[in-house]
Amino acid sequence: MAVSREPQTRAAWVEVDLNAVRKNTRAFKALLRPGVQMMCAVKADAYGHGAVECARAMHASGASQFAVATVDEGVELRKAGIEWPVLMLNESPLQSIDVLLEYDIMPSVYDMDFALAYGERAVALDKVGKYHLAIDTGMSRIGVMPEDAVEFRRMIDFHRGIECAGTFTHFATADVVGDWDFRQQSTRFMDTVGALRDAGLDCGLVHCDNTPGTVLHPELHNDMCRVGIGLYGLHPADTTVPRIQLVPAMSVRARVTRVARPAVGEGVGYGLTYRVPKPSIQIATVPIGYADGLARSLSNNMDVLVRGQRARQVGRICMDQFMFAVDVNDARAYRPVEPVERGDLVTVMGVDGDEEITADEMARRRGTINYEVTCDFGMRLEKVFV
Repeated sequence: MAVSREPQTRAAWVEVDLNAVRKNTRAFKALLRPGVQMMCAVKADAYGHGAVECARAMHASGASQFAVATVDEGVELRKAGIEWPVLMLNESPLQSIDVLLEYDIMPSVYDMDFALAYGERAVALDKVGKYHLAIDTGMSRIGVMPEDAVEFRRMIDFHRGIECAGTFTHFATADVVGDWDFRQQSTRFMDTVGALRDAGLDCGLVHCDNTPGTVLHPELHNDMCRVGIGLYGLHPADTTVPRIQLVPAMSVRARVTRVARPAVGEGVGYGLTYRVPKPSIQIATVPIGYADGLARSLSNNMDVLVRGQRARQVGRICMDQFMFAVDVNDARAYRPVEPVERGDLVTVMGVDGDEEITADEMARRRGTINYEVTCDFGMRLEKVFV
């Protein structure tokens, strides 16, 4: 398998296909009626895929706004030249207000003290601080309670230093078709928006649909949809799979750094949890470990791809390395198994030949979700954009 570019300092990397990101962005954009904006979530370094590069690819494919989780994530976008609107999906410490205003990062607002401090500082700096009002419709995470929303806005709207640029909520069960809790949340939100408008208050851009909501609930697209995991080619739930075609953007690859053929009975890794069963077994070492996002819980419970075939990971996954086994005399293989050599390309996640290891497969083996898999891989491994 040809690789366009590899890091010079380490034989392991994350590969991000920006063409896949663009294709997925266009697929979501196509679901929206004309005039509905798309906000792309690039928090957690774009779910491990590289926030700056992905934001540029998404904007070129129809995105108009971006969402982050922390002040630093917003600043990173601004310093890289991203000029489009950026929303932080929570409130930040009061000490960060100057940074928000300097870099034009919109906070979510739901605390009175924060809102007033934000406005006061904006006036002092001769600016107007834009924000989005968060409504807690039932997820019990952030937001003003629906029954308090009108009064909350009235108590802060006198301030000339702030401006409501949007009103939103977040759904807990948008992926569950016909769910009662989802219907209750959506009703609460739209009723709250109606009450704010009846009170003469400008809601700005109204948005509530997340990734599954955008696919499954077009009646709630409102002024804007917030899309996250789907932009990276991963489905948030089985319910969205038949409704939109996505292309995974992340692969994880490395080079074999050592090959050995230990004697029968010799152990592999910490605790010697795997022992070599026969003399035809090769043990190969790969420089990726749990500090790179390869969960230790996958030890002796995952495959990798080498030369288009699956090979079993063996022994406990270490902080920076793991090992896999190849039986060069495996009569069950559909084609002869060639000995592994130092420098061979190993695919931990992605496609090699006719075989594929997906983030969903790794998530199932870990007992988690695909979101966590890609976020973890994005923490330390260098990214190569293809």
